[in-house]
Amino acid sequence: MKAEAEIIFVTHPTPGHLLVSIEFAKSLIKRDDRIHTITIIHWTVPLAPQAHLFAKSLVASQPRIRLLALPDIPNPPPLELFFKAPEAYILDFTKKTVPFVRDALSTLVSSRDGSSSVRVAGLVIDFFCVPLIEVANEFKLPSYIFQTCNAGFMCMMKYLPERHRIISSEFDLSSGDEEHSIPGYVSSVPTKVLPSGQFVRESYEAWVEIAEKFPGAKAILVNSFSALEHNALAYFARRPDNYPPVYPVGPVLSLEDRPSPNMDPSDRDRVMKWLEDQPESSVVFICFGSLGIHSKPQIEEIARAIELAGHRFLWSIRTNPTEKASPYDLLPEGFLDRTVSKGLVCDWAPQVEVLAHKAIGGFVSHCGWNSLLESLWFGVPIVTWPMYAEQQLNAFTMVKELGLAVELRLDYVSAHGEIVKAKEIAGAIQALMDGEDTPRKKVKEMAESARKALMDGGSSFVAVKQFLDELIGGDV
Repeated sequence: MKAEAEIIFVTHPTPGHLLVSIEFAKSLIKRDDRIHTITIIHWTVPLAPQAHLFAKSLVASQPRIRLLALPDIPNPPPLELFFKAPEAYILDFTKKTVPFVRDALSTLVSSRDGSSSVRVAGLVIDFFCVPLIEVANEFKLPSYIFQTCNAGFMCMMKYLPERHRIISSEFDLSSGDEEHSIPGYVSSVPTKVLPSGQFVRESYEAWVEIAEKFPGAKAILVNSFSALEHNALAYFARRPDNYPPVYPVGPVLSLEDRPSPNMDPSDRDRVMKWLEDQPESSVVFICFGSLGIHSKPQIEEIARAIELAGHRFLWSIRTNPTEKASPYDLLPEGFLDRTVSKGLVCDWAPQVEVLAHKAIGGFVSHCGWNSLLESLWFGVPIVTWPMYAEQQLNAFTMVKELGLAVELRLDYVSAHGEIVKAKEIAGAIQALMDGEDTPRKKVKEMAESARKALMDGGSSFVAVKQFLDELIGGDV
């Protein structure tokens, strides 16, 4: 079948969002020969200056995906705003890209008009980029939101403007025990697990503005699958308030590890060789993502917890790059000597390879959605220790709504500086590795369901077909 369509992706230019967007683009290219090209429009933000190099490495093997970098955005919002209200900073930055995206789209569309059998079919935009829906409308192009989070997050985004029309102010953290009946959730959702930005006026207003723009999209693509979030997706299937269709297209995963640019390959080999020597399902993997940086007092409590729990462990400790400290400098005196026969401490760990390894029996995670999907894909049960962004809501969803994780904390926020004590951490590790309530069987079953969703005829396979048929027309 002749390739006839170009799809434009616009993604938020941070590694996590770029990774999933590019992986989704790759899956579409493999899926449908009618796609001639996918062009990914991106820009540089001060907090992720090397993201364009990361993106280049991800598309290097796929010639039908091209990157289009926008020029430097003049007068970006001040970094002080990011540290106070990150969502407000991101939204403001996106708005400043609008004229540049408009120019890029004009060039792309005009280059296809008349002189080419290839046409620009539409836009797939990151949820942080929803101001660009209006730009797509100017060019009479359909726009689809690609939601890198889960369907539970989408329920919250649907609920937010409705609440705002009644109570036009941010949530009150002091009323953390207050619960919300959010359609799509069976459980009542406590205020304390909502994204931390919703307790800061500037960020809250940005959240509401983003959520209010969702109905302008033709449909919303969610990185989840029906067997995982049945209730939330069944709610959207009823098209409440004529809301756009929500298509579960996941799990969208990158099963090739993304090594740190400063990583010595021998460090990866050291980690994997150590795992090879461990018994099956005996190791707890402790990792909080690339931005999950703990203070020295908290690292000392984790170290004490590891000794109390007594299990084999692989612990990835990320440090602040500006401080140039070694992870080993932060550990209690003698810890490495006392645990040499049971564990390994490293800086960066090849997370996908680690989770896929038979020696791993559990994962203490910050509950980033990419990490949760990877853990489910490999059937590894999780302890929840959220840190920032929407991770608290993810933790609540996994523990209370889906019964797929063991609770350490649901409402921990790293910016608040609280220290979780060793006894509590050790108890969660023991419950994960030894406890009767660990949902190990259920997690293994969900791993099978994830694979079935992507197979021919599976729920996500069908949802992607429906999306492509709408976007390009005809049958795949």
